[in-house]
Amino acid sequence: MLDRTNLVAGLALAAAVTWAAFWLFRTPESEPVFVGPPRSNYTLADFELNALDESGKLSFTVTAPALARRNDDGSLWVDAPNFLIAAKTGAPWKGKSTSAFIKKDGTYLLLAGPVDMQRDATEETGMARVETRDVDAYPKENRLQTAAAATITQPGSILRGTGMKADLNTHQLELLADVHASFARKRKP
Repeated sequence: MLDRTNLVAGLALAAAVTWAAFWLFRTPESEPVFVGPPRSNYTLADFELNALDESGKLSFTVTAPALARRNDDGSLWVDAPNFLIAAKTGAPWKGKSTSAFIKKDGTYLLLAGPVDMQRDATEETGMARVETRDVDAYPKENRLQTAAAATITQPGSILRGTGMKADLNTHQLELLADVHASFARKRKP
C-alpha cells in the first residue's frame, strides 16, 4: 500500500513540476498592438497638384495650404482646396471647398463642406455658378453629383433644388427634386 501511495505522490509531484515548468518557460503572449488613426507617410504645405488623364491631358488641379497622404490606401486629404476640373470642351469648373478627399488613382474626389464653383462663359456655354455642399466628383468621367441642396445661378435665372447631377461633357446641370426657379424679366425695347 505504501508503494502505491509513493507512486501516486511521485506522479502528482511530477505533474506539478511539469505544470510549473510549462508556465515558467512558455512564450509570453504578445501585448496587443495599438492601432490608432491612419498616419500619413508625407504631408505638403502650400502645394499645387496637377492630375492628368490617360492621354496626358489635364484632368483636375488642386491648390491648398495642406495635404496629407494616407499610408494605408494612398488617398490624399486636403485642407481648404481651390480646385479646377477640366471639361472636354468649354471652360473648366473652378471652385473651393472646406476640405477634399482624393482617391489614389484620381478617379474620385469628395469636395466636403460648403462648395462654391463657377464656370466662365465661352462661345459654347454661358457663365454658371453652383453653390452646394459635399460634392462627389468623377473627373475622368467629367461628372459631378450631390444629394445636398444646390443653387445654380446663370445670367437671368436662379434655380434651387435638392440633389444635383452635372455632366461636364454636355454642359448639363440637373436639379433632382424640390426645384424652384426665379427668372429675370426681359426688358422691353
